[in-house]
Amino acid sequence: SAPPQLIAPSLSAEMRRGDGTNRACRTSVTTDSPYPLGATVSPDGVHFSVFSRDANRIDLLLFDGHAATEPSAVIPFDPFEHRTYHYWHRFMPGVRAGQVYAYRAHGPFDPGRGLRFDPEKVLIDPYGLAMSVPEGYDRRAAMRPGDNAATAMKSVVACSKSYDWEGDRPLRHSYAKTIIYELHVRGFTKRHPRVPEHFRGTYAGLGSSDVIEYVKSLGVTSVELLPIHTFVNDSLLLDKGLTNYWGYNTIGFFAPDPRYAS
Repeated sequence: SAPPQLIAPSLSAEMRRGDGTNRACRTSVTTDSPYPLGATVSPDGVHFSVFSRDANRIDLLLFDGHAATEPSAVIPFDPFEHRTYHYWHRFMPGVRAGQVYAYRAHGPFDPGRGLRFDPEKVLIDPYGLAMSVPEGYDRRAAMRPGDNAATAMKSVVACSKSYDWEGDRPLRHSYAKTIIYELHVRGFTKRHPRVPEHFRGTYAGLGSSDVIEYVKSLGVTSVELLPIHTFVNDSLLLDKGLTNYWGYNTIGFFAPDPRYAS
């Protein structure tokens, strides 16, 4: 296949289209700002910013979709134009919510100093709000020589401001009157007999009316969820054919785990 295109700020029609909309995102980000970190959507495009103290070059990778095995565009961050202190940042006009992206970081490989840069490896955005996990996801490919773009987890540009809360507001109970119920999204909804079968094990199951009424009947005012941010399976568990049930191996603190989505 043809190598990925090394491109300047202008994007192809495919890149501009994405699969989302930027209209609900009114954030204004200047092109020379390192803040905020992550991928910030504005009506005119997306501002990307990532931290790396020791990198000497950062590449932004854009993928045509969740099933893409290689980037269709590679955008370099110039160390003189797109770096402020330890922050690498660039505004990409035309990019939209829904764009699958990742990074490659170039720098020294010096394990004795804790530096293990490998530009062949695809890196997710640590401040990403959503994740794309390919069907053939292979965590161990990151430890083997060679490019892992085909099997690596990627980030997805998301705009949280576009979510319709339907008028919901925080209840603002005082802490003195707060009763917290800690639960596991999958475990609780899988075993609750009144959760619809197709919603069991999901966020949607947790939001079903029967679950809400049950929790309220206990006198509970707040629900605390066991880890729901994106997590990975430990090598020890994989060797035994097991999976990480509890979720205490986070890989994306700001991205809800897609395995609980319906």
